[in-house]
Amino acid sequence: MDKPTARHLNAINRAFYEATASDFHATRGSAWQGWLRLLPHVGGGLRVLDVGCGNGRFGVFLADNARTPLVYHGLDNNAPLLNLARAALAGRADVEAVFREYDLIEHMLSSPRVAIADEPFDLVVLFGVMHHVPGHENRLRLMRALADCVKPGGLLAFACWRFYEQVRLRDRIVPWDSDLASQVEPGDYLLDWRRGTHALRYCHHVDDAEHAALIAASGLREIERYRADGETADANLYSLLRA
Repeated sequence: MDKPTARHLNAINRAFYEATASDFHATRGSAWQGWLRLLPHVGGGLRVLDVGCGNGRFGVFLADNARTPLVYHGLDNNAPLLNLARAALAGRADVEAVFREYDLIEHMLSSPRVAIADEPFDLVVLFGVMHHVPGHENRLRLMRALADCVKPGGLLAFACWRFYEQVRLRDRIVPWDSDLASQVEPGDYLLDWRRGTHALRYCHHVDDAEHAALIAASGLREIERYRADGETADANLYSLLRA
């Protein structure tokens, strides 16, 4: 995928979250069930990097369930959601929370080397993000960059939203405009949003073959793979990777 197309798709998603931040927050307050399976794999005194942290609900989940002092770094490109994340973790005992506004996609497109963080972490997570990363090669680059953020012996956890497998979500697919139809890649879709404000978002469906390629690109060892979340308990495909 060329850079202008990737930037166009990123702009669609930035506009989507700017328009829907309050609606998104109102419907995204609870923890994902799949996160519970992470807990046995993490130790004490956690340093965590949450890439695409949104309203910070994974940080809240860890603060409630990990039972260990927590240094939590959240990155996101949406300022209103970051403000909600700061509020959610403010004053929490044993939690040191740091947030940074960061456009991951633009950084990847602007720099030959993707450097997400300057320090290593015990746990690096990418939830609800991979389907918004335009371009197969960019998704592979992202996995390599995430792996670089993990301490030796640490954990990288990511999940891919398998939305195309659900009929109700396929019904939300909107045709591409003619200027984009020939530029997007297989598995790229435009989905409408049906809660409150009307908006469109770019989403990529990561299939089994691409999921395996993402793991291989990380260079890490997969220790567990499972499906969880949503009404059918299988909306996301998780992989836990050990450095």
